[in-house]
Amino acid sequence: MSTRYLITGGAGFIGSALVRELLQSGEARVAVIDNMLSGKPANLEEVKERVDLHVTDIRDFDAIRPLLAGIDTVFHLAAIPSVPRSIKDPVPSHDVNCNGTFNVYRAAKEAGVRRVVYAGSSSAYGDTLVLPKVETMTPKPKSPYALQKLLGEYYGSVFHSCYGLEAVSLRFFNVFGPRQDPGSPYSGVLSLFMKAALENTAPTIFGDGEQTRDFTYVEDVAALVHKAAHAPGVSGNVYNAGNGNRYSLNFLWSEVQKLAGVSIPAKYGPPREGDVRDSQADTTAARRELGHDPQFPIEEGLRRTFEWYRASC
Repeated sequence: MSTRYLITGGAGFIGSALVRELLQSGEARVAVIDNMLSGKPANLEEVKERVDLHVTDIRDFDAIRPLLAGIDTVFHLAAIPSVPRSIKDPVPSHDVNCNGTFNVYRAAKEAGVRRVVYAGSSSAYGDTLVLPKVETMTPKPKSPYALQKLLGEYYGSVFHSCYGLEAVSLRFFNVFGPRQDPGSPYSGVLSLFMKAALENTAPTIFGDGEQTRDFTYVEDVAALVHKAAHAPGVSGNVYNAGNGNRYSLNFLWSEVQKLAGVSIPAKYGPPREGDVRDSQADTTAARRELGHDPQFPIEEGLRRTFEWYRASC
């Protein structure tokens, strides 16, 4: 009998990559909860016959509680994942990222789920000057979103210590790859770069473009999330889910231009409120305790991502 998995936000960009990771590893079926706010049924189209898709909202405890019955591991990825959106309109972000997350942990406890793997955020570190970011550093969130995601980590730790629910939190660092939606002003910067290059238009970079991020290919992240479901002795812990490198936005735009065969100077705007200047993951603990082993250098991840956008857009 295969392990039973449920993914909240499983029709989203990262969630749908995790669905494929689990199915490729031998799972017969995977359950998904998604309210389709940012998720899309099309993200699961070619695997839909092996997915139990429940279109509901994690803010509705009574709706999600029965769906966790008999589940071994819950991967909690559902969120409103945007720093600027959380600053502009903090109430929906709080409702989903805090109240919804509490509902997931509560439902998991009541259903007898073995482990919850939670998608945290590197934004919890804030603008600390030390690089790379190490899990033992004191968090300094700069935005409602960063604080909300940090609260989810604390809830995981508390549900572990108070109720015995196994919980592991992973701090995602600027995940990119196929199926990331470029259609929103809050979309990930690389999806916007890909769209701009294919449309032969100039992207807008907020700030001077020399800010750096630890961009991590989505399949590497999905593989690590899967490993976190089974690693022994890690409950209650937090781990960085990055690549251990950092790249400037100017460098990445130059790489995307090469892939597209275009030469378009970027436009520059004021820095975005709540953004950090530099981010880079220390992956020592994730490699040692979870078996993290990223397979996609930035160049290969960009190439695969661009090929997907070119074929899909």
